[in-house]
Amino acid sequence: MNMVAKKTVAKKTTAKITAAKKATDKELNTLEKKIGKVPKFFRELTTKEPEMFNLVMRLEGHIWDDGKLSGKTKKLIAIAIAAALRDQHAVRAQLAGAKNLGVTKAEVEEALRVTFLLSGMPAYVYGKAQLDEVMP
Repeated sequence: MNMVAKKTVAKKTTAKITAAKKATDKELNTLEKKIGKVPKFFRELTTKEPEMFNLVMRLEGHIWDDGKLSGKTKKLIAIAIAAALRDQHAVRAQLAGAKNLGVTKAEVEEALRVTFLLSGMPAYVYGKAQLDEVMP
């Protein structure tokens, strides 16, 4: 292969990589609007395990897209589950995503009352404390 052909191939390869990175960044930004803060380890999958990243993104879309339940309802369920598990990162990430979906503080408080009924006072207090910090 001559030098001109090698440079052309290199430019095309660089352009493909740049386009793929832009597409991945767009996917991550869209995901962040849906779920809140995307964890660092998940961002790293884009380069370390791109096949795994693509599989998870397909699953994320399937789960979070509107269906019989709206994305907003699903988000309230996710907040309640995260609070019941007392997972601070998950509660805060879900609350951040909830803001992007137009979920109100009052709606989250109501969901947390359901958590209280099924998981007890500690889960309710835990979720409420995170809510008051993220959505004052």
